[in-house]
Amino acid sequence: MRASFFWLLPLLLILASVAQGQPTRPKPGIRRKPKPRPTPRFPQAPEPAEPTDLPPPLPPGPPSVFPDCPRECYCPPDFPSALYCDSRNLRRVPVIPPRIHYLYLQNNFITELPLESFQNATGLRWVNLDNNRIRKVDQRVLGKLPSLAFLYMEKNQLEEVPSALPRNLEQLRLSQNLISRIPPGVFSKLENLLLLDLQHNRLSDGVFKADTFQGLKNLMQLNLAHNILRKMPPKVPQAIHQLYLDSNKIETIPNGYFKDFPNLAFIRMNYNKLSDRGLPKNSFNISNLLVLHLSHNKISNVPAISNKLEHLYLNNNSIEKINGTQICPNNLVAFHDFSSDLENVPHLRYLRLDGNFLKPPIPLDLMMCFRLLQSVVI
Repeated sequence: MRASFFWLLPLLLILASVAQGQPTRPKPGIRRKPKPRPTPRFPQAPEPAEPTDLPPPLPPGPPSVFPDCPRECYCPPDFPSALYCDSRNLRRVPVIPPRIHYLYLQNNFITELPLESFQNATGLRWVNLDNNRIRKVDQRVLGKLPSLAFLYMEKNQLEEVPSALPRNLEQLRLSQNLISRIPPGVFSKLENLLLLDLQHNRLSDGVFKADTFQGLKNLMQLNLAHNILRKMPPKVPQAIHQLYLDSNKIETIPNGYFKDFPNLAFIRMNYNKLSDRGLPKNSFNISNLLVLHLSHNKISNVPAISNKLEHLYLNNNSIEKINGTQICPNNLVAFHDFSSDLENVPHLRYLRLDGNFLKPPIPLDLMMCFRLLQSVVI
């Protein structure tokens, strides 16, 4: 047995080596997948570099129910007169359909408004161009929008007020630009303008001439805060209701400056350089004035006020003492029963005096005069 085994062992090894060297046949019904051939690689052109450091424009959106809707914008089906092109990294104004009355273009990277910007949409009533990079506006582009009532161009790079503004404009918002020039006569035909916002610009005293505001017969709100004014602007429209002059460098108010404003109800002059020397007596003793802000100045005495004033802000000044008898609009001696004559009772309800050199308690004569006071901060 052992001898036969030793003879069979080499034979088995030979058969195994032959079997390993022969290719195995594929089983019937099973096909092997051919190996994929390598595709040749051709050199591709590099992506064109963006000409600026701005993010690339957004890809076009889905087709709209309106065939004339720009693909980079959105046309709401239930608001066919509106076009939303805001926050889409646009570099220019797209082609605006004629049916559009309300156009939203804020939060883009538009740098200019050429003549053809709105040539198809002459019926525009509302245009929002806030937070772009607009430096240049063609002198004729806005004049071709006769129905435009609201123009918002805040947070841009304008250096002057745009020319040829539409006659029917009601609100013009140009805050947070670089405006240091106002072209002569730019407001002369804007009889319907109600609000003019020029805050946070570079307007100085020399910009405002005697005829700068000529034509603004119905202006209700004028905002010139956060500029570099040292003087009060001349010839402010008499119809004004609200005047904002915060954060300038105004030191003096001319005598009788506010006497010709029958509707003036709200004045803000915080963060200026007003002192007692620059405040003539009765500067703010205006019959219709309701709110007066004079915080963060250099005032040492409480100015005279009228019966109608309801809110007075004098915090962060240089006031060392307060005399209710002196600042009371009425004669305290003859002022006994205020309930019998409410019309002549001082209407002051809120008085802020903190940040001065005053210490509690509140003077009794102050409370005797202003009996409607609800809050006194001292």
